Amino acid sequence: MRLRPVLLFCLMTSPVHAITFQTRLERVQWHVEGDQFECRLIQPIADFGSGEFVRRAGEQAVFRLKVPERWFGGGSATLLAAAAPWQPGRGDINLGVLTIADGEIPFSSSQVQAGRLLSGLLDGRSPVVRHRTWHGGDRLEVRLLPVRFGKAYEDFRVCTAKLLPFNFDQVKLSQIGFPGGDVILDDNGKARLDVILAYMAADPSVNHIELDGHSDSGGNRLFNRDLSRRRALAVKDYFLARGIAEEQIVLRFHGERYPLVPNSTAANRAKNRRVTVRLDRVDIAPTEQATAPAAEPAPAKETSTSS
Repeated sequence: MRLRPVLLFCLMTSPVHAITFQTRLERVQWHVEGDQFECRLIQPIADFGSGEFVRRAGEQAVFRLKVPERWFGGGSATLLAAAAPWQPGRGDINLGVLTIADGEIPFSSSQVQAGRLLSGLLDGRSPVVRHRTWHGGDRLEVRLLPVRFGKAYEDFRVCTAKLLPFNFDQVKLSQIGFPGGDVILDDNGKARLDVILAYMAADPSVNHIELDGHSDSGGNRLFNRDLSRRRALAVKDYFLARGIAEEQIVLRFHGERYPLVPNSTAANRAKNRRVTVRLDRVDIAPTEQATAPAAEPAPAKETSTSS
């Protein structure tokens, strides 16, 4: 049965003349959706959209509203863990501001804010967002209710326990270091490659690997190019030995041309001895060459930390 809208004016717990969206007490529902990549704890909000706690693999939960139509004006909204009307003597807890943006999801809270909202719901408090409407600038309040929250929260915890330890954004760019100056993978490098392999096994849509080998400036140019090639081959061989198809891998080597940091100290030179691993989702043509020549354009900007 479709939830009918509840548009309330001048609620006892709301600012005067505020437009308030919430679902009737007897119709409040929570449900959990998710998989090994993301879990969502959702309460539909009648005639508005939904409030959601979203936790991605490798991260803590955030709180957001999902709104098919634009209600919020620009600027900053206020987030509260509000006391229920049947809890006399308890004040609202101001959790700070939210920056409003355009789109179906106008904001995502910080992880700290979401954690305090979840604790508040377990204590009978309501997540409340206060702002002004896009049209007319009227006061606007959106409220979730803690009714039937306990069971749904347990289901949410079961879902989050099955999340992968990392998400795609955390593994799509990695630096595999060769701090000793040789071409042999150390334990740290192997551990990082194992994380990448585990993610690829869980998400088959990630089917393309680009390897860019690098050196420091310690040797001559030809020596450094060969050293960077051998390091990239060491990483490639590690992937091949663990079931990655050769046609999924593109290999390049650059010598000392693209340092992460100036080669001015021993510590900096160690950071520059590396292989950059990039993951992507692409359609691989049958005739694609697995190894590209060394004289490639500069690799994309690298922002990941060394491993």
